[in-house]
Amino acid sequence: MPKVLFRFVKQVASIAQKLSDAAALQLSDPAGNGFAGWKHAVFHYMRIHMDATFEQVVDWAEEMDRVRALLSLERGSFPHYSTICKSFKRAPMSVWRQLLRQTAELLPQNRHGAIDATYFKRWQASSHYLHRCDRSVQTIQVTFLIDTAEGAILDLHCSTKWPSGMRIGPKVVLRNADDLRSLAADKGYDDMSFREALLARGVRPLIKHREFASYDHAHNARIEDDRYHQRSLTETANSSIKRSYGNSVRARDWFRQFREIALISGVYNIEQAIEA
Repeated sequence: MPKVLFRFVKQVASIAQKLSDAAALQLSDPAGNGFAGWKHAVFHYMRIHMDATFEQVVDWAEEMDRVRALLSLERGSFPHYSTICKSFKRAPMSVWRQLLRQTAELLPQNRHGAIDATYFKRWQASSHYLHRCDRSVQTIQVTFLIDTAEGAILDLHCSTKWPSGMRIGPKVVLRNADDLRSLAADKGYDDMSFREALLARGVRPLIKHREFASYDHAHNARIEDDRYHQRSLTETANSSIKRSYGNSVRARDWFRQFREIALISGVYNIEQAIEA
């Protein structure tokens, strides 16, 4: 078993075991088969890391001695892959977001954030499926909030409706405001109410004003260029994720697509921490 893989599994197990009881219960089987919620999380992260199906990752894990020991499972006691699949559908986005935030803590942080949006394709959702569900949107908008020290993904927001940054920015940033000292964003997030909300939470907004008057130029001139330009690190994270995991999602239902992107982001954080 490759050392890197086992280091990855150990990190995931450590993170998943820190889940709150409420979150762990939403991952575990409601029938009470004794398979703990944190073990479900390990399989889900392994699936993304190994680029495997649910069936493959359960089969491989059962043959890995150190993984069996870590999960305290014997051969023949591993769950059916459909059990893992059901927990992915059952646990809400809040659980995957909680796990994502914990993976970010593996990387050094400076509390200077940056936010930007990117897009993932829904090509896995076939034209037949889209027609049957009366859906035509083939792209998901994903807004990432990162810490600029090492590019750790702190939080995200997914949508099939492509809302403007001024609507999404406050949702993502303000629920993480206690962990930020500043926020860099492009002019798509230029909104006075957003700036005022950030300042009220002690976060300095590094968002360029649209230049309609001389005082807009003056506001922009006071923004530190070095700190402002670190917002490009969101593009670095976006590019790295798409190169490593592809630019399309596999799940068909929109809610599972959102969870898949949260999982991918968590795997990205862990892999960055392991390589550091």
